[in-house]
Amino acid sequence: MGLTGGDGVRDGDLQESILGLENLRTCFYTQGAVVRAVDGISLEIRSGEIFGLVGESGSGKSVTALSIMRLISSPGEITEGRIIFRGVDLVELSEEEMRRVRGDKISMIFQDPTAFLNPIMKVGKQIAEPLTLHRGLGGSAARSTVLELMGLVGIPDPEQRIDDYPHQLSGGMRQRILIASALACQPDILIADEPTTALDVTIQAQILDLLRELQRELGSSILLITHDLGVIAEMCDRVAVMYGGHIMEVAETESVLGAPQHPYTAALLESLPQLSQSKERLQVIPGNVPSAVTPPPGCRFHPRCSYTEAVCIEKMPSLVQLADGRQVACHRCI
Repeated sequence: MGLTGGDGVRDGDLQESILGLENLRTCFYTQGAVVRAVDGISLEIRSGEIFGLVGESGSGKSVTALSIMRLISSPGEITEGRIIFRGVDLVELSEEEMRRVRGDKISMIFQDPTAFLNPIMKVGKQIAEPLTLHRGLGGSAARSTVLELMGLVGIPDPEQRIDDYPHQLSGGMRQRILIASALACQPDILIADEPTTALDVTIQAQILDLLRELQRELGSSILLITHDLGVIAEMCDRVAVMYGGHIMEVAETESVLGAPQHPYTAALLESLPQLSQSKERLQVIPGNVPSAVTPPPGCRFHPRCSYTEAVCIEKMPSLVQLADGRQVACHRCI
């Protein structure tokens, strides 16, 4: 199975929706309370693009990713909405049908490779698992493909490393093993959930460069989840800003970072350190992320927003499309 020579992104590809979330709600039921982690979001990811999902911790980004993968377990569940992948609603699939999609057509790179790599299984065998499950490869054919994958993600001496255990590899190498496993079946969509969080700055840059290079080579779409606007600026074609289980703004990355329309997006950008302000106190967003159990009425951001009006408290704004194509959920833009 060849892994190289993909066409990458073509101009026409960016017009085709490959994955759509429609009014998706995911809740967790615990101790008599309902945690509304993802509260009615709608998104579209296009073929061949790197799409960013950014927001503070607790905003619902990772739960969104796990919902797409149908990996929400009790006491959580998807309570409403659709996840449309190439015309098929993943929410309606049985678990057996979803297993044929998961790891094949849609793959995920998790935050912490230590938590998701089996410590008593050789890394080569772990990379081979999706190949065996979805492609029926075994023996020398699987080993040959695994070696090719390890080389593709920049692991030196694959012939030696293929029989290593996770503890014998550095954090950066373990993350590359996860990436190799996720790419084994050349998925249409790769979900990367904070893929560089546990790595030092130098390794972070290497992993991001690797993801960008692989995306160009294989032509897969990437959903990149992060709290880091610098990563978004470097990597993403478009970005959605998430807050309190809601989508606040969606647009081309350059537009969002250069001229944010939602007050929350603007506040995030203002809180970034600037070289010209090295002697001044950093800007902060006052208050805290809203409770997912007892969220404020109206706009989720209104308790922390400097533009709050009566309508913001009374009514939740819809995500509307502006003339420039961006989408914003703010009463000031309606």
